[in-house]
Amino acid sequence: MKFNSLAPLALLAAGSAMLTVAAPAVADGHSETAAPALSDVLAHERRDDDRARDQYRNPEETLAFFGVEPTMTVAEYGPGGGWYTRVLAPYVMPAGSYIAFNGDSDGRAYRDRAQEARAKGWTERFKQGLAEGMGVEAEDVVAFEIDEMPEEVAGTVDRVLIFRSMHGLNIGNTADEIIRGVRAMLKDDGMVGVVQHRAPEGASWDNYVGSQRGYLPQEVVVKMFEVNGFELVSSSEVNANPNDTADYEGGVWTLPPALGFGRQSEEEMAKHRAIGESDRMTLLFKKAN
Repeated sequence: MKFNSLAPLALLAAGSAMLTVAAPAVADGHSETAAPALSDVLAHERRDDDRARDQYRNPEETLAFFGVEPTMTVAEYGPGGGWYTRVLAPYVMPAGSYIAFNGDSDGRAYRDRAQEARAKGWTERFKQGLAEGMGVEAEDVVAFEIDEMPEEVAGTVDRVLIFRSMHGLNIGNTADEIIRGVRAMLKDDGMVGVVQHRAPEGASWDNYVGSQRGYLPQEVVVKMFEVNGFELVSSSEVNANPNDTADYEGGVWTLPPALGFGRQSEEEMAKHRAIGESDRMTLLFKKAN
């Protein structure tokens, strides 16, 4: 089974054999199984279809900057198509714990009933898919919506990782809710790693914050966390792309991998492939005193 990084996480279930690792630890502490090397996880055949994007997403360098260790409890917000899940789950589940969480499905509007059903079925679908992929029981997979965080999760997480999601939280007016929930789940010394499409310096509020282009100014993202009890520890340029002008009419989705969702000419697609994926900020936060 091949994984499409834009496909639903339900595909994890269909490709279970490609995700199997030899360890059951998920929710109840850490097993005695030896932690895998990240290089081995990244080189595994389950990532054959994902690896082409490593040059833009830089998973090894990014996780090193965030200080992610395989014995940690790591929570990923909004796994989406599962690209980073296929790195994180096999990396931390053998000797640590992996958690997935999402926004409150009752707190948003839907295009139709089918979209609503998909959103509200996310938790069970994710648990089943990851369980089959990792060779564990679905009841042992920790996945929840932010308003339904289990009491036993509070104060136990070493790292929360939020990949390319802050623009959606901003436009959906849910950033504060998610960040407050993140603060509650973190240990006192836990930290949050954020990767986000970056708007150009001096970008206008109306064009990049008040509208959905996929990009946000870095100072806006920092402020989102500061007002919710965090302070910036460090930033990295590991995911920067100076070739990205971030001024496209179709927003960040003009660039790979979306390439305008099929609405571009061959010439346009070639031009945007040459630019590569978006310019991204990479930020690390800790709880403010």
